[in-house]
Amino acid sequence: MELYVSPQGKDRWSGRLAEPAADGSDGPLASLAGVRDRLRVWRGGHFNPSWGRADTPLDGAVTVHMRGGVYPVAAPVVFGPQDSYPITFRAWGDGEPILDGGVRITEWESTQVNGVTAWVADLPTVRDGSWAFRQLFVNGARAPRPRFPKADLFRMESVPGMPAHASWGHGGYTRFVAAAGDVDRFSQFAGVEVVYVHFWIEERSPVAGFDRDTRTVTMSRPSTAPLVGAHSTQLADYYLDNVFEALTEPGEWYLDPQAGKLYYLPRPGETPENTEVWAPRCLQLLALCGDPDEQRYVEHLRFEGLTFRHTDWRHPDEAKVPLYGSWRLQPTHAQDHGYGRRQSREGRASAYQAASDLPGVITFEAARHCALRRCRVEHVGWYGVDVGDACEHVDVVHSTLRDLGAGGVKINGAAAHEAEVARRRTGHGRIADNEITAGGRVFHSAVGVLSMNACHMIIVHNHIHDLFYTGVSCGWEWGYQENISHDNLIAWNHIHHLGQGLLSDMGGIYTLGVQPGTVLRNNLIHDVRSAHYGGWCIYPDEGSSHLLIEHNVCYDADRNAFHQHYGRENVVRNNIFAFGGEAVCTYSQHEPHRGFSFTRNILVTAGKPVWNRVRRNENLGLALERERLVADLNLIYDSTGADLFVESGGAPHGLEQWRQAGLDVHSLCGDPCFADLAGRDLTLTEASPAWSLGFEPIDLSQVGPRADGNN
Repeated sequence: MELYVSPQGKDRWSGRLAEPAADGSDGPLASLAGVRDRLRVWRGGHFNPSWGRADTPLDGAVTVHMRGGVYPVAAPVVFGPQDSYPITFRAWGDGEPILDGGVRITEWESTQVNGVTAWVADLPTVRDGSWAFRQLFVNGARAPRPRFPKADLFRMESVPGMPAHASWGHGGYTRFVAAAGDVDRFSQFAGVEVVYVHFWIEERSPVAGFDRDTRTVTMSRPSTAPLVGAHSTQLADYYLDNVFEALTEPGEWYLDPQAGKLYYLPRPGETPENTEVWAPRCLQLLALCGDPDEQRYVEHLRFEGLTFRHTDWRHPDEAKVPLYGSWRLQPTHAQDHGYGRRQSREGRASAYQAASDLPGVITFEAARHCALRRCRVEHVGWYGVDVGDACEHVDVVHSTLRDLGAGGVKINGAAAHEAEVARRRTGHGRIADNEITAGGRVFHSAVGVLSMNACHMIIVHNHIHDLFYTGVSCGWEWGYQENISHDNLIAWNHIHHLGQGLLSDMGGIYTLGVQPGTVLRNNLIHDVRSAHYGGWCIYPDEGSSHLLIEHNVCYDADRNAFHQHYGRENVVRNNIFAFGGEAVCTYSQHEPHRGFSFTRNILVTAGKPVWNRVRRNENLGLALERERLVADLNLIYDSTGADLFVESGGAPHGLEQWRQAGLDVHSLCGDPCFADLAGRDLTLTEASPAWSLGFEPIDLSQVGPRADGNN
């Protein structure tokens, strides 16, 4: 069966006609919800006199053709188990169907604000409290709220009641003292938010008060962690967001909820006639939600060639409308971290990591054999897509996710103690051939693809770039405890320009926990830059074990191209690791077992150590390193011509001492003979000595999204 949807349609029509009938009696439907409701009736064979006849139950797959144009969405369109049926919602021809959660603002007048010309729109529904928004999109781009400072960060001067030396742990802090001139220059704090970045998270809280005598800022939300930058006495950096008195630069906007006034400072050349301004009115656009406890799933729904855009953001625990998806529960963490499975963020200023408690604009829960293909998700406030509990064979492929308040795709399955029966497990999905870019615009710690407690996931051929935290994250059980994540494939992804100096402790690919069968292969990762520490290309974090890491090319990380925290029995082979700002590789934890084997890799440095921080106890001696790792048959090169060395226990050791400890005994030192090292073409020429070590060619020709064929 074929049905038709058009912006010129009506949901009282049958949808059987591509164009409206001449007499106006029938034609295409008008909305996604209209199609859903019509199909529910037809599947039951019900009669409606307005359609002119009775319809028999559906027999055979349904294709819903959607004409190009804007389809307004005031609330998420929700599909349940009763909607399970082979249905494909598809763009018709070359048109672009847009499911739009925004409202276009058109009635502008000119005024003066803070000494500059501004447009102002009167919004009665904002004034009466029935509408509020925190994002604005102008001519297809996110418009910034006024922040201060405009580009840099302030640093907190002191934090009352906090120890002088603090590290990650319990937070609960709501006050800090600002340096003179940072905050006290402003007189209005209604709607102002403090965004402070430290460790691997951003925390966001409204200003509850400011004491001018002591310069003490009081925030309404308690912190998740102590207010230090990273494991030290250096306090957290921050900026102020949504400051009316800082509304001075073209492109900025401000909403005055009491007056119901929207202000926008036009950019050069913008006029009300040539400028589209959209404000969001909803948080989510599409939800496919079943009930795993009753073993009722949403199945066989596909969406192809559709665009989803213009949604708002909130802390998930402050949303005043029903939310769909896996936002309710954060991942399980080891007890020694002091936190376990929690309901959302429970009033705190952030999630514990990766903005992991945020919903998706499109969300799947207890869904099976469903897909997004050739879709666009853009200009949104949370994760683009959330694949939640009890989802199997849910695919996100050949799509673009851009301008995201959080990250691209979040997979959040049931944790080990919650997935004792198969009906609650999540896995066997594909996140493939997508571009995920311009993420973390509100929640800076969000991840390009975040896979938590899921197995047999295929995360391949994605282009992930321009984020402030990790590119792909997989696992999510701290330490060596039971982990649902296993047999995941992360391959052929191009991941670059992460961190950008804002957050710390991140990786192009980040893993967590025991993950037998998980493979990291043929990924190209480069340009990772952290704030204080931890800008790494491949980062097996706490407990990462039984991984196969091979045929990856990683370079230009401000800390290390490869860093393993603690874990066991990983295999790291046939990779190229080049140019870490501190060293090429790091293994930072001493444990009485084999952490990994490291063979047939090419290591390139420029005057930095080959290895550093290989143990924390400097009195153990290099000889004990061979108990923790196997390193041999590697090719090692310093592009500056300096002597190669390792750094252990804070002291440099020559490569010969390293070899006397039983490490890299058969490795070679010399120029790998790349095609163009300076230009970062790390293809090996025939003259490379790596071939004599058994190094295998790394083919990067298929890295990133492939053409949309049958893959």
